[in-house]
Amino acid sequence: MPVGVLADIGARVLAVHGQSDQMRLLQPAEQLATLDRYAGADHEKLLARYREVFAAWRQHDTELAERRANARERNQRADLLRLGLAEIGQVDPQPGEDVELRALAQRLEHTEGLRAAVAAAQQALAGDADDPTAGTDASTLLGAARHELAAQAEVDEALGELSGRIEQAARLVSDVAGELASYAADLDADPARLAQVHERRAALRALTRKYAEDVDGVLGWADDAQRQLAELDSSDETLAALESERDRLADEVAELAGRLAASRREAAQRFGVAVSGELTGLAMPHAQVVARVLARPVATGQPTATVDGAPAGAGPDGADEMELQLVPHPGAPALPVQRGASGGELSRVMLAVEVVFAGAGGPPTLVFDEVDAGVGGEAAVEIGRRLAMLARRHQVLVVTHLPQVAAFADRHLVVQKGSSGSVTTSGVRVVEDSERARELARMLAGLPNSDLGVAHAEELLAMARSGRGRRR
Repeated sequence: MPVGVLADIGARVLAVHGQSDQMRLLQPAEQLATLDRYAGADHEKLLARYREVFAAWRQHDTELAERRANARERNQRADLLRLGLAEIGQVDPQPGEDVELRALAQRLEHTEGLRAAVAAAQQALAGDADDPTAGTDASTLLGAARHELAAQAEVDEALGELSGRIEQAARLVSDVAGELASYAADLDADPARLAQVHERRAALRALTRKYAEDVDGVLGWADDAQRQLAELDSSDETLAALESERDRLADEVAELAGRLAASRREAAQRFGVAVSGELTGLAMPHAQVVARVLARPVATGQPTATVDGAPAGAGPDGADEMELQLVPHPGAPALPVQRGASGGELSRVMLAVEVVFAGAGGPPTLVFDEVDAGVGGEAAVEIGRRLAMLARRHQVLVVTHLPQVAAFADRHLVVQKGSSGSVTTSGVRVVEDSERARELARMLAGLPNSDLGVAHAEELLAMARSGRGRRR
């Protein structure tokens, strides 16, 4: 399937979180998007409506600016189209008229030849009206043949059938002769009429030379020109109507932006409290995370919303900006998390954010790639416990070098490399039972065969089993 479709489907079922993803979450735009997803379904519907109205406002604003900026060129183009339409309207061509006139002109130019051909054909079929005794026409001959066969029909029925068929042929010949007579009566060698036809054809050719190959093409050009004129219309009435609709949309954008801002601030308060609660269990009991939703600066040419009684510039995603701040301990100033947190603290803050966000939905499978980097000791234990709690509602895959984290997993896999001297291979091996304690001992001190190290690892596994899911 196309990679774009695969990426869209993958984002719905799998979320990968690593050091690079932490950097992504530190970007204000990504933080705002995360808050919008956390805020719930009603908020997302409001955001979708806002984006729809903002896009319509931008379209009207752009079109109005283009009409005003290119008014001279648009008016020149419109004048040319009007001239063409006026010329076509004056001639008033009809669909297929050029084909009909061409056939009529041929008849008028060859009237005498047509009349002679019709007279000869009619005489051959119906005879000469001035010499009815000639008896050499088709009708007379067919009549004589029918009479001869009919006279012998009593002797042989087959001749009677053939006589009937000759009678049918005689009727057809009679019909054709009648139509030829009508055709001859309609033939008129009228020089004045021929001149009118030539004049009309000349007028149509003047249009086809300029606008299309035939009359139907000229009519198509006229229809297209009418559509272009509607688009090029830069009259005061059109500009005023466009400006009025743009302003109406701007008012709706401002109203929706205000509602969106209020919804975000309410969600931000809940989000901050929830993340701060998670930090308590990650050995940061006195830290607080504050999700600050700030008003966007007012920008020239964009709608202005009112947020908390102050003006704010409305953009494609609303009139808000977001900044995730950390208060590491009471009395400390609130600083952006990328400035106010150490490497280990940042990992824990991002894990807390992910735990809270996962509680509000999100993909069913979560992959954490060394999110515990820069962390150790008791904080690592709490990270393992939080990941285990997260696994109650999601499938959680964790890549880690910390035994304190690995001990909380339901299943332990080891990635190993091997070499045959010429070829290096990589593989994944499931570690179970007592072998798992030896692997944790290797992770703890690099001593998988040490009884003391194995005992320490078994103690760590027992602690993880008893404390899995328990908050501290």
